Amino acid sequence: MATLSQAIAPKLSFPRVSDGGRLPRPRALPTITAAKSRRVFAGIKSHDPPIDFGDPDWKSKFQSDFERRFNIPHITDVFPDAVSIPSTFCLKMRTPITEEFVGGYPSDEEWHGYINNNDRVLLKTIHFSSPTSAGAECIDPNCTWVEQWVHRAGPREKIYFKPEEVKAAIVTCGGLCPGLNDVIRHIVITLEIYGVKKIVGIPYGYRGFSEQDLAEMRLTRKVVQNVHLSGGSLLGVSRGGPETTAIVDSMEERGINMLFVLGGNGTHAGANAIHNECRRRRLKVAVVGVPKTIDNDILLMDKTFGFDTAVEEAQRAINSAYIEAHSAYHGIGIVKLMGRSSGFIAMHASLASGQIDICLIPEVPFHLHGPHGVLQHLKYLIETKGSAVVCIAEGAGQNFLKKTNATDASGNIVLGDIGVYLQQETKKYFREIGIPADVKFIDPTYMIRACRANASDGILCTVLGQNAVHGAFAGYSGTTVGICNTHYVYLPIPEVISYPRLVDRNSRMWHRCLTSTGQPDFE
Repeated sequence: MATLSQAIAPKLSFPRVSDGGRLPRPRALPTITAAKSRRVFAGIKSHDPPIDFGDPDWKSKFQSDFERRFNIPHITDVFPDAVSIPSTFCLKMRTPITEEFVGGYPSDEEWHGYINNNDRVLLKTIHFSSPTSAGAECIDPNCTWVEQWVHRAGPREKIYFKPEEVKAAIVTCGGLCPGLNDVIRHIVITLEIYGVKKIVGIPYGYRGFSEQDLAEMRLTRKVVQNVHLSGGSLLGVSRGGPETTAIVDSMEERGINMLFVLGGNGTHAGANAIHNECRRRRLKVAVVGVPKTIDNDILLMDKTFGFDTAVEEAQRAINSAYIEAHSAYHGIGIVKLMGRSSGFIAMHASLASGQIDICLIPEVPFHLHGPHGVLQHLKYLIETKGSAVVCIAEGAGQNFLKKTNATDASGNIVLGDIGVYLQQETKKYFREIGIPADVKFIDPTYMIRACRANASDGILCTVLGQNAVHGAFAGYSGTTVGICNTHYVYLPIPEVISYPRLVDRNSRMWHRCLTSTGQPDFE
C-alpha cells in the first residue's frame, strides 16, 4: 500500500525539461489543439478522445463534458436516500441554543441569504478573437466563445448533517503560509454558528492521524478568537503522512465526519484520496479543501490566500536590496523569492516595487552568459545606472545547477539555490572583466512565510473558511473552495491539482512586468 506522500507525489510533477534542462520556449499558436484547450480551461493535461471540430455539435458536447467533470461530488451520490433538513445557518442561530435543540431546528425561510444549488459562476470572461492575442485562451482555431460555468459557493437552505451529530476536524499541511490561522479561525466560528459543538484540530498535518503522541486539539471560538493576530499555524504543519487507509481508520475511530484540509496541490491530492476511501467504505463524511499555496499556483483560481501578503512583505526585501545596491559603488542587489514552478510572486513583487531591473521566473528560460545574457545586461546597467537590482524566483534557472533528484516528504523536487549561484556567477563575471562590483544577496523566504496575513488576505481567508463549512453542510465532498472571476466557487479537487498554474509568458501581466523592468529577452 502506498503511503499518502507517495500517492500525491506524481501530482506534483513539473513540466518536462529538455535542451540541457531549460524549459522549451512556447511557439506562436496559429491554431489551438484540443490538448492545449483542455490545459487552459479545465486543468487537465489532455483530451481523450480529441475534440472533433468538424462536428457541428462540438461546442455543446464540450460544454456537456465540462459540466460533467465540474459537477461537485455529493453525499447523495452514495446515499441517495439521505434526508436534508432546514439549514441551521440563519439569523435565528446567532444566539446560543440548547444542546438538545428544543423546539426543533431554527429556520428562517424569510431570510434571502442562501445560495441556490443551481447558481453558477462564469469561469472566463474575455472573448479572445485570435489565438495570437496577448494571453489568449482558446478552445478551437477560431477562438469560439464557449460558456463554462462552475458552482457558486455559499450557504444552502437545506443541509445534510445534523449539527449535534457532527465532529469536525481541521488539518494544515505542507509549509507555512500567511493566513492559516485566519482560515482555522473562521472554520471554527462558522461551525459553531451552525450549532456544532465538537470541533478538533489535528496537529502537524496528516501525521497527526497516526502519531500516538500527537493528541487532537479541542477548538472553540474562545480558543481561536485572537489566533489570526499571529503568523504560522495554531495546529502546526508537516509534509507527507501515513497511508490513506490509516487516516480513514483514525477518522472512523475518532468519529470525524467533517474534515477540512488546508494545503496545496499535494495536500489536496491526499484529501481527494481520503474522500474516495470514505466513499469506498460508504462513510457519510464530507472532505473539503481550502487551497493554501503562497506561490499562487492553483489552477483556475484568481489567487490563493497568502499570496498578497507575500508580495507585500517582499517589498521590504526588495527595498533593502535597492538601498544596498544604490549605496555601494557598482552595487548589485539580488533577491530570491518563493516560486518553485510559478513566478507569480516574483512578477507581482517586481511590478509593485518599481525598483527591479531584472525579473527572472521559472516559466521564462534565460541565458546567463553571452551577448543576450543576464550578466551582459547587468554590465550595461552598471555602466549606465551605476547599480542594479535583480528579483529571481527560487525555481528559475535550475538548469544551471547540479540535479540531485532528491525529493521532500511531499514528493517535491529539492531545488538548488539559484540565488547563491547567481551571486557567485555575477561576482566571477565582473571580476573577470575587470569591473568592480559589490553584490549583495537577500533571501527573505522564511520571514515572508511566517508573517501575519495582511488585510486583503485576511478577508480572503475569512470567506474561504466560511464557504468551506457551507460546502460541507450542503453535503459536498471531494471539493475545494476558491475565488474565480472575483466570485467564490466550489471546484472538484481533481480538476485543480493536475499540475501547477504557470505564468503565461504571453500574458499582459508578464508584458507589464517587462515594461516596468525594461529588461530585454535573455534567451
